[in-house]
Amino acid sequence: MTRLPRIEQYGLIGDMQTSAHVCDDGSIDWLCLPRFDRPAVFAGLLGTQEHGSWQIAPASPAGEPGSEVAAERRYRGDSLVLESVWCTPTGSVRVLDFMPPRDGEPQVIRIVEGLAGEVEMVSAMRPRPGYGSVSPWIHEVGGRMVAEAGADALWLDTGVRQVEKDGVLVSAFAVAGGQSVAFVLSWCPSHAAAPEIPDPVAALAATLAFWEDWTRECSYEGPHREAVVRSLITLKAMTYGPSGGIVAAPTTSLPEEIRGERQWDYRFTWLRDASTTLAALLGTGYRQEAQAWRRWLLRAVAGDPENLQIMYGITAERDLRERELPWLPGYEGSAPVRVGNGAANQLQLDVYGEVIETLYLAHESGVAHCADTAVLHRRLVEHLAQRWQEPDEGIWEIRGARQHFVHSKVMAWVAVDRTIRLVEAGALDMDLVALIELRAAIHHEVCAKGFDPARNTFTQSYGSQELDASTLLIPSVGFLPPDDPRVIGTVDAVRRELSTADGLVRRYPTSGDHTGVDGLSGDEGTFVLCSFWLVDALSLTGRLDEARKLFDRLLALRSDLGLLAEEYDPVQQRQLGNFPQAFSHMGLIQSARLLQQLANHPSQSADGSTVSTPRSRTAARPEPAQT
Repeated sequence: MTRLPRIEQYGLIGDMQTSAHVCDDGSIDWLCLPRFDRPAVFAGLLGTQEHGSWQIAPASPAGEPGSEVAAERRYRGDSLVLESVWCTPTGSVRVLDFMPPRDGEPQVIRIVEGLAGEVEMVSAMRPRPGYGSVSPWIHEVGGRMVAEAGADALWLDTGVRQVEKDGVLVSAFAVAGGQSVAFVLSWCPSHAAAPEIPDPVAALAATLAFWEDWTRECSYEGPHREAVVRSLITLKAMTYGPSGGIVAAPTTSLPEEIRGERQWDYRFTWLRDASTTLAALLGTGYRQEAQAWRRWLLRAVAGDPENLQIMYGITAERDLRERELPWLPGYEGSAPVRVGNGAANQLQLDVYGEVIETLYLAHESGVAHCADTAVLHRRLVEHLAQRWQEPDEGIWEIRGARQHFVHSKVMAWVAVDRTIRLVEAGALDMDLVALIELRAAIHHEVCAKGFDPARNTFTQSYGSQELDASTLLIPSVGFLPPDDPRVIGTVDAVRRELSTADGLVRRYPTSGDHTGVDGLSGDEGTFVLCSFWLVDALSLTGRLDEARKLFDRLLALRSDLGLLAEEYDPVQQRQLGNFPQAFSHMGLIQSARLLQQLANHPSQSADGSTVSTPRSRTAARPEPAQT
């Protein structure tokens, strides 16, 4: 039988520099070493296990790892240590999978523990560097097994016998109740000395202690704490510790439509995604990540803000050229598989708003504005003042013609508005009168050109009849108050035209076989973040019961491990897109916080000017002359 695990069958483990995807049948099918953005050594997720995998599972009658999925999976406490339990006719066994947080080279540790009886187990590792394109040289060095290919060396250490069979490292062993067998996979440059073998038990204890200490800092104590903490851990796992950069997702080319063309590489740092992720972290008590990201931002942007890219490599690389990997058939035949991302060269004016909003929130959270950040901030606003009236590719990175997207203009307004607040607070020195005039000009143009009075809704772009879920953010960011009739009309229009029967939200209309505004053919699933935006918009406009019901529906979409992909297909009832997705988990955190805030202030639930929202601590009402 063909093995076709669903995206949500994978668990995530990681060390804040890279990560691995572990299927519920015990197979690691995605692992890039030594960083998120390096070529995968296990790429079975985008093909078959022959493109690279490492399965540890109870043995089948043929002596190979079986296809049965674990009877139970969970993370151990508030950590990124994954537990999988199998129950067999002869006994039960547990596998612990984790990656210790590191200062040096990466390691994947897998500990097999016998729980009861005795179970025959098999470990089968198929290393295939270069995204599954290279069969390495597997040999023994000093009693240890190593797979070498080009610049990469993978060392697999264990206390049981290993045999190489047709490019696969195989270990067959039995584990009885109370016994354990550990496997340690270590990467190092092939020219370097062999890595040291860690103590797996000590590494496990240190990993659990790291996550326990980190999650203890969470300030959220609301009714959805378990879901919020799991999302925070997932976001932390997507942070590249040495630089402070944050990947949008740790995978590439998981499809937004099965066997469609919408496959993209998300293993880079988008200014937008990183900014909104940090807003979620700041709102739950995490300031260290904001300080690290600000240093990353200065390194990436400060020398050349006039040529701002919307995304960079995790250590601020600018060259992210896109290419295809024809030897990989893609997840469930969804080709092409792409690495790199051509959107890096797009103009997306909204990123100015997201970046400056995060700098503002960092200041509000006690992260002091530094002189270098102030210089960068001024230059970004000055550049935005010159370009805000241009069309752009927008938040959804369309590959069609540029448009005057309403969301882009609204976020340009946010950039100026938050700058004004910092100037008024004495944290930034700029011409306040000129800024106020610029804010008013942007606001007036959006309301005049981006609003359809006949339908009482903001549209996707100037003069368009299409709707866009990003307009749901208008009350959240304070562009208009939640009780403004134009806001309520927009929320109702999005629900009417972009929502599915169960309330989930699409980003914008797609056109099936015809090329739409995004320049692509085909359809896609509902966008998880957009559904959380609807939760927020319903909450702010006083419809808390409806917001809570939708929020509960979204929580139910999570995998058994609490993970969310980029999209969800309500017809096939499965997750789609890169996984896990920072945007989705950020949306969960922000909506949970907003629902808690409004529950504590029910009389203010329809007044954004007096309720502290996750994206804007004071959703300021624009003056009547601006509207």
